Amino acid sequence: MVLQTQVFISLLLWISGASGDIVLTQSPDSLSVSLGERVTVNCKLSQSVLHSSNKQNYLAWFQQNPGQPPKLLIYWASARQSGVPARFMGSGSGTEFSLTISSLQAEDVAVYYCQQYYDSTYTFGQGTKLEINR
Repeated sequence: MVLQTQVFISLLLWISGASGDIVLTQSPDSLSVSLGERVTVNCKLSQSVLHSSNKQNYLAWFQQNPGQPPKLLIYWASARQSGVPARFMGSGSGTEFSLTISSLQAEDVAVYYCQQYYDSTYTFGQGTKLEINR
């Protein structure tokens, strides 16, 4: 809960224009896919978020639906938050990460963000908008 609160506050700071040293670049910016399809969103960082002392990657993934607060999906790059379906998988280390949805469901349509919490700036990627291909 503490991590989620810190992350939500940092998202508010990010929206208000605060910036940090670690830059996160997501690709693609948007994606139109069919239901049941495998989806991958990439996140590249300007510097490593792998901590030397505990060997953990300080990287999280969030899902945001219109009018809703962001929902934490993945932390430590690959650990699923409680209650998150197993179709969501995080991977990567250092400066390159990915979020994979193994079989897209209608409720997965949202904007996805990667975020680093390696330093106190808690910077986010620009977001990837996921839509259903009709």
